[in-house]
Amino acid sequence: MGNNKSYIFVIFVELKGGLWYYISYFKIEFEGVILKFSDIRYERPDLDEIKAQFTALTQRLTDAASYDEARSAFLEKDQLMRHVETAATFVSIRHSIDTRDAFFDAEESFWNETVPELQGYSQLWTEALLKSKFRPEFEKEFGSIIFTKAEMEFKTFSPDIIPELQQENELTQAYEKLLASAQIPFRGETCTLSRLSPYKTDADDATRLEAWCAEGAWYKANQAALDEIYDKLVHLRDSMGKKLGYGGYIPMGYYRMQRIGYGQQDVEKFRKAVVKYLVPIADSIYREQAKRLGKEYPMNYADNALMFRSGNARPCVDADGILSHARTFYDALSPETSAFFRMMLDNELLDVLSTDGKQAGGYCTSLPDYDDQPFIFANFNGTRDDVETVTHEAGHAFAAWMNRHRVPCETIWPGMESCEVHSMSMEFLAWPWEEGFFGPDTQKFYYSHLAGSVTFIPYGTLVDHFQHAVFEKPDMTPAERHAVWKELQQMYMPWVRLDGEIPFYADGEAWQRQHHIYSSPFYYIDYCLAQTVALEIWALAQTDRDNAWAHYMAYTKQGGSASFPELLKNAGLDSPFDENTLRTVCERAKAWLDAFDTSKLV
Repeated sequence: MGNNKSYIFVIFVELKGGLWYYISYFKIEFEGVILKFSDIRYERPDLDEIKAQFTALTQRLTDAASYDEARSAFLEKDQLMRHVETAATFVSIRHSIDTRDAFFDAEESFWNETVPELQGYSQLWTEALLKSKFRPEFEKEFGSIIFTKAEMEFKTFSPDIIPELQQENELTQAYEKLLASAQIPFRGETCTLSRLSPYKTDADDATRLEAWCAEGAWYKANQAALDEIYDKLVHLRDSMGKKLGYGGYIPMGYYRMQRIGYGQQDVEKFRKAVVKYLVPIADSIYREQAKRLGKEYPMNYADNALMFRSGNARPCVDADGILSHARTFYDALSPETSAFFRMMLDNELLDVLSTDGKQAGGYCTSLPDYDDQPFIFANFNGTRDDVETVTHEAGHAFAAWMNRHRVPCETIWPGMESCEVHSMSMEFLAWPWEEGFFGPDTQKFYYSHLAGSVTFIPYGTLVDHFQHAVFEKPDMTPAERHAVWKELQQMYMPWVRLDGEIPFYADGEAWQRQHHIYSSPFYYIDYCLAQTVALEIWALAQTDRDNAWAHYMAYTKQGGSASFPELLKNAGLDSPFDENTLRTVCERAKAWLDAFDTSKLV
C-alpha cells in the first residue's frame, strides 16, 4: 500500500481516498457511483453533523430491540464510515500529488486534527458493538473478524491521547513535505529525490557515486530536522502507550497494526530465521555481484546498487508504453484482471509521473464512495521500479476491487501483511510478460528481481528490529539511534561497507529515508512476511502457472474476512512463521539464481 497515510479511525481504518459525497444520511440508501478522477470535486463536510450521526447511530445500536434494528444501525454506520473515509483520503491523495498546493495542505491539516477527534465518537460505537446482545447474529452474518478487530481498535484509543494523535499526524506530514521539497543540484540539473534515482544506478561508476553522494549530502544538510521530527514522534508514541497502560509504545503499535493470530514473539522468531537462513544466501548474492563488477567485497551503497557492469535492467518503453503493456498483461492474465485494469485506465486512476512538489514513493488506496475504485500513486523515474510499481500497486488495487462489495468496509482490506502478499505475488505473476516491459534487458530483470526479492528481506527485517530497539529505549539520543542502526546493519547487511565515503549513508543514518519508520511504525516487517509467501507463489509458478494463479485467487478473494494465518491456510499456502517455509523458498530461489547464466549479462 506504499506511502499512503494511515489514520487510526474506528477499526484501524486506512483512509484511502475520494470525495465527500453528501447524502441525507437517514433518508436514502447510498449507492456507489463511478467517476473519472478528474471529475471528482471536494467539499469539506460538516464536522458537527458527522458527530451527531455517530452519536445517534450508537444510541440506536444500544437501544435496538431486535437484530433487524441493530443491523440497520450497523449498515448505516458503515455508509457513514465510507463517506468520512472518502473525504479525508481524497485530500490525502491531492496533497501527495502536490504538497505545495495551499488549499489541500490546509485540508490535510484539518483532517490531521479531525480524525483523532472523531475517533472518540467511533470508540463509543465500538464499545456499543462489543456489548451488543446481538453479537452472535452479527458474527454469523458478517464474520467474527469484525469483533476481533474491534477489540484491538478499542485498545488503541483514549480521549487522553487526542492531542498526541493530532501532533503525530502533523509531524508525519512535516516529514513527507520535507522529502517532497528536496531540490538536489546534480550536474547542472536540480533533481527531486525521485528524479535522482536513475543516476544512482548508472553503469558509470563516477556518475553513480556522485549521485549517491549528492543525495546523501541533501539528507545530511537536513539532518537536524530529520532528527527532531523523529525524536518528537518517538516520545509522542511512547507517551500514548504509557497513557493507555502499556508501559511503552510496542504493545500499542502491535494493536494498531492489528496483528491477529501472531505476536511479537513470532516476529522475533522470524527475524532469527532470517539471520540464520537468509542472510548467508543474500551475502553470497552480493559476493557474486562484486565479482561481476570487479569490486572489492564488501561494497559501498553505490556499487551495491549496480547489478551488472553493463547496467541494470531498465524499461524499454516510456510511461505510456508501460501502462499500455500493463493493459496487455492484465488482459492476458485473467478476465477479472482485464476488467479491473481497463477500469483503472478509463477512470484516470493512476498518477505515475514524477513532478515537482510530489510526495516521494508510491501507494495504492481506494475511493469508497465511488464503488471503491482503487487509486495508484507513483513516481516513474526510468528505472525497473516503474514496472514493479505497476504490478505491485496494481496487486493491491486488484485485491481491493475484487472485494469492493464486502460489508462492512473494514473487511475489504485484510491486515497490512496480508495486503502485501497481493502486491508482491503479482510482481512474480507478471514474469511471462516482462519482455514487453524490458525488451533486451528481460533476462537482467528476471535475475535482479528474484535476487532483489531475496536480499530485500534482511533489509526489511533490519527496519523492524531497529524500531523495536528504538521503542524499547525511547530516550536514546539521535546519535545513539544512528549507532544502533549501524550495529544492526552489520548483522543483517554485511555486504554494505560503511567507511564514510558517502555522506549520511555510510554514517549509519540511512534509516531516515525509510518513510515507514516515521509514518507507520512496525509496518515494514509486513513486507518481509509477504515476500516469503510471494516467493512461494513464484516457486509454484515455475512448474505450473495455472496452479500458482489458483492459489493467488483463492487467497485474494477472501479480502479481509480472516486473519493472516487463516487466509494462508484457506488458500493452501504455508506460513512464513514456520522456519521451514523461509528456508525452503530461499533455497529454491538460490538454486534458480545459481543455475542462471549471468556470463552474457555482465
